[in-house]
Amino acid sequence: MSPLVREIVAYDLSREMLDVVARAARERSLPNVTTQQGTVEKLPFGDDSFEVVMSRFSAHHWYDLDAGLREARRVLKPGGTLAIIDTITSGVAVIDTYFQALELLRDCSHVRNYARAEWEAAIARAGFLSRSVLPFRLRLDFKSWVERMATPQLHVDAIRSLQKAVSAQATRHFETEPDGSYQIDVAMFEVIKSAR
Repeated sequence: MSPLVREIVAYDLSREMLDVVARAARERSLPNVTTQQGTVEKLPFGDDSFEVVMSRFSAHHWYDLDAGLREARRVLKPGGTLAIIDTITSGVAVIDTYFQALELLRDCSHVRNYARAEWEAAIARAGFLSRSVLPFRLRLDFKSWVERMATPQLHVDAIRSLQKAVSAQATRHFETEPDGSYQIDVAMFEVIKSAR
């Protein structure tokens, strides 16, 4: 039986992440999965190469959101779909500043989380047409959240200190639990490449 998808290219800045993907593809006998390393701001693929481009929790690590979106549009075939799942911020300064601090302490490769309106404006600037936006909340288990990134203990302690000292408004917004687990706002943006 042939695969439904002819080719899947897993693309990431992190060699370690790509090694995980390659190992999983081998274990699941998925010969149509290949990996390639690089930055999103300069994709090493030709124009109109892909029918679908997907990004899951990577865009807040991009150094240039607009450049990454323009590159995604360039490599998509006309009418192709871009689906992005990523965190979204509240737009409330005190809550957003706190959230950026947590993210940076956990993983120093963090660049910035964006509000939904910022996402929608960037998507439009890149020449995409919005198909749908699905916002939702996601609970992060604190222990696994920091262990996944091997966050240094010094930074874990700083995160816990911030969680205890931050305003009640931020604690309520993130529904922070006694063990540090909390809820984040996420959205899935599904857009299509316009003919522009």
